[in-house]
Amino acid sequence: MCANYTPVSSRERLRLHFGAETGEAFPAEAWPGYAAPFVRRAHDRAVPLREACVGLFGLVPHWSKDLAIGRRTYNARSETVAEKPSFRDAWRLGRRCIIAAESFYEPNWESGSAVRWQIQRRTGAPMGIAGLWSEWRGPDGRSLLSFTMLTVKADQHPLMRRFHRPEDEKRMVVVLHEAQYDAWLDATSERLGEFLVPFPDEALQAQPAPLARQRAR
Repeated sequence: MCANYTPVSSRERLRLHFGAETGEAFPAEAWPGYAAPFVRRAHDRAVPLREACVGLFGLVPHWSKDLAIGRRTYNARSETVAEKPSFRDAWRLGRRCIIAAESFYEPNWESGSAVRWQIQRRTGAPMGIAGLWSEWRGPDGRSLLSFTMLTVKADQHPLMRRFHRPEDEKRMVVVLHEAQYDAWLDATSERLGEFLVPFPDEALQAQPAPLARQRAR
């Protein structure tokens, strides 16, 4: 599971690697409830086929009364995403997206306590994480976008099985290959399983990246 990651913040890198860009501002690191960029199929065919949007990390379904649900919906299990009330509408409507990330973070417990580790691609290229997006309208009529990352089992993955507590289920976000981006956005429901697989271990690298301790006041 992923609750913390580094979004791609460079407009040039977004354009080069994802074919879209945004001028909106967002934090340097993303946690549930934070704003971050994602890429989806453009609705206006007068613009490029992909567009970059900024939404909240943590999907807020259209029926939610407020934004608090996003604190629990930042990851969606690929095995049950079509059935869970929070995600099934976005899945049914084909609201698939690609979350542009430089790296993501997971807790490593091999020392006996949690140490944050950073996972990224060995090539230095950003990650395109498979996700779903949704649009929510607040009581004041304002529209807000949000998204979630899809996850798969990782108990046999040589790298990702090292994270979280030993007794916890091992999972990882779905990292797409660049050649799959358009296919993921446009795939029929019958083909979606082709994309929901672990990213190769040899294509990833990881290292400790502890959070800085806050100074006592």
